[in-house]
Amino acid sequence: MRTTLRRSCNACAKAKLGCDLRIPQCSRCIKRNSKCVYANKPLNSPLDAYGSSTEVTSYNGETISRFSENPAWIRNPATASFDPFDSYPPTRLSRLHVQRLIHRFLSSIAFQYYPLDLNMDSNPFIVSWWPLALADQALFHVSLQTASLYEELQAQKGFPISDLLMVDSIALVRRRIEDSSLAFQDETLDSVVTLAAIEHGKGNIEASRMHIDGVKRMVGIRGGIDELKQRSPLTARMVSWVSMLVMEAPQFPIKDDSGHGDGISAIPQWQLSSIDVEARDANLDKLNLTPAMSNILSRLRNIFHHSWHSSLTNTQLHDLTCFVMHKLLLLPPFLDANADPVQSAASECLRYATALYMLILHGTTYYSHVGLANAIILQLKGHLTALLRNDHISDPLGIWAISVGMVATVGTRNHEWFTDQASVAAAALGLKTWEDVLTDLQSILWVRVPQEELFRQEWEEAFKMAAKGG
Repeated sequence: MRTTLRRSCNACAKAKLGCDLRIPQCSRCIKRNSKCVYANKPLNSPLDAYGSSTEVTSYNGETISRFSENPAWIRNPATASFDPFDSYPPTRLSRLHVQRLIHRFLSSIAFQYYPLDLNMDSNPFIVSWWPLALADQALFHVSLQTASLYEELQAQKGFPISDLLMVDSIALVRRRIEDSSLAFQDETLDSVVTLAAIEHGKGNIEASRMHIDGVKRMVGIRGGIDELKQRSPLTARMVSWVSMLVMEAPQFPIKDDSGHGDGISAIPQWQLSSIDVEARDANLDKLNLTPAMSNILSRLRNIFHHSWHSSLTNTQLHDLTCFVMHKLLLLPPFLDANADPVQSAASECLRYATALYMLILHGTTYYSHVGLANAIILQLKGHLTALLRNDHISDPLGIWAISVGMVATVGTRNHEWFTDQASVAAAALGLKTWEDVLTDLQSILWVRVPQEELFRQEWEEAFKMAAKGG
């Protein structure tokens, strides 16, 4: 992408005179009755919002038109990342439409992609992703697609613009993959992973899997994530996160707790937490968990219940969520026929409730958690039913799992079931205030974060139901 752009029409530039940038003709060209052609039309010129002049651009071997609308209402939310002279890669959309989608991406989508950093000066999708997109036609197209999909999902009238962009995106990405010098660049990998996220958002799960399989072939499973992290940490996080969400199960292995092996690495705090694992709270022993679940819970408690949590960066929280989710979902089912069925139910209940709790702490992303969360919720509901059947409603684990389930299922058909269980627990145990519940939550796994308000609100509704039932 050029670093400087001529700010005058061709005639004024040739005459080496100042140009007032008026549209469709500058004042000098009007006076001389000459043709006025701009190489680069500035967005701050006094264009009519629906101007009719066009530019003809070569695109994929075809001739297309780019309209000269100028949306005066556009306000750039990240001035350093937006080119005011319209030098972004060409598309088949009108200029007004492109500018609206750019505004949507920078002001909204970027923060849905990475909701852990709401600072425009540091959000990775604004400071790292968007400059790459402005210089690469494939990544620019798929970035616009994410914004377009957002609008079309809200309109619920199909995906005409997303589908149009998808055709061109795939053609552009294929061109990059076929070029050995471009196939392994960050722009290519980012484009492919985003295509998977877009297809998942539209409900095309099989297409999502195909794109993720393509990424796996490009980066390789053995050491692939580590190699990506060295080149582009943002791309590595995208690959591991989207692979899990679109497949509803992890697609990449993880390293062990000490950082050995192939796959996704734990954050340093996870490895350091082993110092305190053996000295865990005696209350954990009462939960009668399997060794694997006891280890995961102990490490998370050491991170969240101590000063490490306050020092976690947004990036580390994201990476911790990725690692823990993969670790939890990679655990084999507890199928020991000779084991205590209560131990099995408690461990599996904790396994799936912890996965949901990590999703809650992480927050929503553009590629929705819904598909993955729904699959986990069904598992949690089944194992929690078995746990409650054995009269463990009075255990802190039961209260904690019910709490996580209530918040995770808000707006879904399973929400009523979890709320009913909370109401029964409140009546049976005499729980009347949020503080009564908080004690049990803190005894299992708890972080003092803004999401705590969601839990409090859900329990207050359960208290009301319990009072009416009494």
